[in-house]
Amino acid sequence: MPEVVPASMEVICGSMFCGKTEELIRRLRRAVIAKHHIQVFKPAIDNRYVVEKVHSHAGIEIDAIPIDLITEIFNYLDKETTVIGIDEAQFFGREIIDVVDNLVSRGIRVILAGLDTDFRGEPFGAMPDLIAKAEKVDKLHAICMVCGEDACRTQRLVNGKPANYYDPLVVVAASDLYEARCRKHHEVPGKPLPKI
Repeated sequence: MPEVVPASMEVICGSMFCGKTEELIRRLRRAVIAKHHIQVFKPAIDNRYVVEKVHSHAGIEIDAIPIDLITEIFNYLDKETTVIGIDEAQFFGREIIDVVDNLVSRGIRVILAGLDTDFRGEPFGAMPDLIAKAEKVDKLHAICMVCGEDACRTQRLVNGKPANYYDPLVVVAASDLYEARCRKHHEVPGKPLPKI
């Protein structure tokens, strides 16, 4: 019988290619080794690899249930589940905040992975709220594809050039449309200047 896992919310965030999904899978595998019953969910929109798996850019994967709405978790929730993993959390609506609070109140450890900022360098979806409410937050860094320093931004490319600020917010793809960049080399043509 596994030890009781403390109910909590953990957020793994950062830019694309920083290892968020790999870290999520690592934590979930450790929970399995500790004999906890896990369930893994991902947005159905993320169909880059295998639909019923969470898959890292490094090729590591774990079985997952694709859902369109975050509230669908309750349709699949097993009563034995003590740990839930949610990948690409930024793609779910603001309802994710209440859903995760509900799961934690049931005694479940919830581990979320997601982009903290969008390609514009702005907070992405409900991620800022999840980060603020989490007991544990880990911000990972990738490697800037321009200078090789730590990267904290996701650069979207269109025909090899930085995407315009007014381009669509969500375009699901991998390395052919995105790069990791540091703040200095992150470019967003058309982005309004910050108000002072």
